[in-house]
Amino acid sequence: MGTVEFSCDLSQQGTELVHCWEHTVGSCHAPIALRADWQQQLRRCQAELGFRYVRFHGLLSDDVGTVIKHNDELLYSFFNADQIVDFLLSIGMRPFVELSFMPTALASGSKTVFHYRGNVTPPRDYKRWSTLIQTLVAHWVERYGIQEVSEWFFEVWNEPNLKAFWTGTQKDYFRLYRVTADAIKKVDPSLKVGGPATARDGWIEEFLEFCEGADVPVDFVTTHHYPTDALGHEDDDTETQLANSQRGVLRKWAQDTRRHAGKRPLYYTEWNSSSNPRDPLRYF
Repeated sequence: MGTVEFSCDLSQQGTELVHCWEHTVGSCHAPIALRADWQQQLRRCQAELGFRYVRFHGLLSDDVGTVIKHNDELLYSFFNADQIVDFLLSIGMRPFVELSFMPTALASGSKTVFHYRGNVTPPRDYKRWSTLIQTLVAHWVERYGIQEVSEWFFEVWNEPNLKAFWTGTQKDYFRLYRVTADAIKKVDPSLKVGGPATARDGWIEEFLEFCEGADVPVDFVTTHHYPTDALGHEDDDTETQLANSQRGVLRKWAQDTRRHAGKRPLYYTEWNSSSNPRDPLRYF
């Protein structure tokens, strides 16, 4: 094999390397955060890597028990959600709250995703969805104080531009976002809400045009992309996809997204070597 030589001119002025990955890390789905081994590992990650926020799927799913229906009456229980937040705050971290998936008690359909069967259908009744969001957020403000909760991020849904995660249309998502944002701001205008939490930098321009045209609050923009998003077929392994890559594709996507976001903060709330959980390179 040939050799490769690197040189570094130490007389030149350096540029700060911003550790953007320290802001938010993703972690499976919400009930995992109740496990002792997960908590031990996150405590170490925070101490050694400086992670500040953690995001996970399914905080509103049935296995967390946030809301259930009994005799056509909605019953709320925030015990498990509170236990998760209590732990995060105890180690100097905060939640990047992904508001998903749809509780069965509110769902318009039965389609689910993942082994824990997160419901990905729009709400059957948007008023009941609004009440859930407002009740949960108001509870957190009462429990932790507005000064604390105003440091959190409330992100509406996960990857609604993929049918696997949202059976509704783009218009349906925009309605969900508007109702959710309004419910959060009713609790306190200082609370931060954003989206569209899309895959592959999707819908950013349309989302912001909708929010501006309908006077809907949006404090930050979120989306996702992975190095393999623009490359080959989903079933290919990461090495094959990267070998067939076009240089600069993801950079251009990110630059376009940054331009569309304007002055609003932009967060990539999912990132990894691959989005494929069966790819061994995802874990190295």
